[in-house]
Amino acid sequence: MDTSSFSHYIVKIEYLFAAVLVALFYVTVGHFDWWWLIVLFPIFDASMIGYIVNPHVGAITYNIVHSLVGPALLALIYIFTVGSTAADTSRPYVADGLLLFITLIWLFHIFVDRALGFGLKHDEGFHHTHLGKIGKAAKK
Repeated sequence: MDTSSFSHYIVKIEYLFAAVLVALFYVTVGHFDWWWLIVLFPIFDASMIGYIVNPHVGAITYNIVHSLVGPALLALIYIFTVGSTAADTSRPYVADGLLLFITLIWLFHIFVDRALGFGLKHDEGFHHTHLGKIGKAAKK
């Protein structure tokens, strides 16, 4: 195994580890049902709809949803406006738990995708990512 493929493998393991940590946090701290992680996992892939227009628009729509910026902003909003767990019955609004729920599912999706090698997309097409080529493009 050469150095570049070894480091690629390490990056995938790191993202897998992050996905596991988010899932554990989701269940133990958020007190959410684990199966929602699986049921709602595909929702974020609706962002691929932009590929119907062209690869440039597809990359933009996909990358907006698969960037860590979105869930990081939601996490900041949660921390600075709520700062409690979903199990905390003294929370002022039910929406607080929903914010944490969405943030963690979104992070889980991104980390699993990256562990599988699906990175942010380049304009050349869906198979060209910041983590390298995937699918048919990787075989060439």
